[in-house]
Amino acid sequence: MRIPILMYHQIGEPNPKGTPFRGLTVHPSDFTRQMRWMRRLGYRGLSMRDVMPYVRGERQGKVFGITFDDGFRNVFENVTPVLSELGFTATNYFVSHQFDGGNVWDKHVGIPHAPLMSVSEMRAWAQAGNEVGSHTLDHVHLPALPPDEARRQIVQSKDELEQALGSPVTAFCYPYGEQQQEHRDMAREAGYDNATLTVRGRAGADDDVFGLPRVTVSRSTGILRFLQKCLTRYEDSRRRG
Repeated sequence: MRIPILMYHQIGEPNPKGTPFRGLTVHPSDFTRQMRWMRRLGYRGLSMRDVMPYVRGERQGKVFGITFDDGFRNVFENVTPVLSELGFTATNYFVSHQFDGGNVWDKHVGIPHAPLMSVSEMRAWAQAGNEVGSHTLDHVHLPALPPDEARRQIVQSKDELEQALGSPVTAFCYPYGEQQQEHRDMAREAGYDNATLTVRGRAGADDDVFGLPRVTVSRSTGILRFLQKCLTRYEDSRRRG
């Protein structure tokens, strides 16, 4: 049994046509439609903390994972009510040095500024039953860093998030999906329980829990394509191929 772990970034009004990476912003109405369809089909959306027993094969059920990279404020505003309405949970991967800041790592490629959650919003996200995960201190390219700095980005972000949250942080996501075996080892040694990639595919018990594939959902993903990605073997065959 393989579990789709959905990968989103922003949930809001897409930037104007021609804006780089415009597809990473999904309209709120599209996100809501996707979640309601999955609920209608008998599926439960779960955070990484909640979905991992299913990924490991320890539990069986109609479930899927929901993840958001970067901690954008529009996710807090547009997603939290939908998850609460449906009884779903999700994981958001936060860049711990950018609370109440913005996506500064995107500036050089021409992506417009988008605000990130504040610490209080992050806490409210967690209090609603959702999970706080780590996306390093500064949204860095881990393979480009010396090992000591890569380890600091992985370990210290966990520590800072736990201090701000007051509870354990066990989910990690490699920025840009970039990682090598040494970074998987660092995440494991830091005390995380799992880590996600940007590699396409659904996750299963035969996957390294520190290298889990995800299903990308973009602005142009229509509802039929969305259901195909979640409920068929298409994504798995793409990953193997």
